[in-house]
Amino acid sequence: MEKIQPQIESSWQVKLDEEFNAKYFHELKRFLLEEKKQYAIYPPGNQIFTAFNLTPFDQVKVVIIGQDPYHGKGQAHGLCFSVARGIKKPPSLINIFKEIHDDLGFEIPEHGNLESWATQGVLLLNATLTVRDGQAGSHQNKGWEIFTDAVIKKLSEDKENLIFLLWGNFAIAKKNLINSNKHHILIAPHPSPLSVHRGFLGCKHFSRANEILENCGNKPINWQII
Repeated sequence: MEKIQPQIESSWQVKLDEEFNAKYFHELKRFLLEEKKQYAIYPPGNQIFTAFNLTPFDQVKVVIIGQDPYHGKGQAHGLCFSVARGIKKPPSLINIFKEIHDDLGFEIPEHGNLESWATQGVLLLNATLTVRDGQAGSHQNKGWEIFTDAVIKKLSEDKENLIFLLWGNFAIAKKNLINSNKHHILIAPHPSPLSVHRGFLGCKHFSRANEILENCGNKPINWQII
């Protein structure tokens, strides 16, 4: 098989080389090439691995797990829950900002670009990294979940004292991939309007994460988006 060299930061390339050259990943690449012939795919190809490119392996401190990229034009840019500047903030992201406001007193920002979190060590990882225009979940069960599960396992095995923020049943199901003796797992309902009032609001995950980071001798995250 031809060796796959994706546009991904070098430390991740080393850690994930085995995945990129596994049979499932070659099949996933073929699927994506066929999809692109017929449909618009989000995010753009050069943004699929944005989460990895902005947060090198050695710099990861916090992991937030989403499910699927946004499927509207211009929304997804490779970071879970995040949208590019100039794009309307989705409801779940608005609720995340409400919780940060209630938890830490920070102002709710005008935009929804979370790149400043990523550059501080927050890995904003979707379980599926691409989606067909207008069709939520259309690229699930094509191989991405095998890849991102391997990412979570690699982080669990090779690092210590990471903080995993698992919101909603889908993310919580990833708990069995994480060594809870080495890492910190914070669980809450999803910030979606359908479930936000079941315990996401009031979970205080942002202040709790910073408290854990400081107790471990690490610099806390500035959760304020400017």
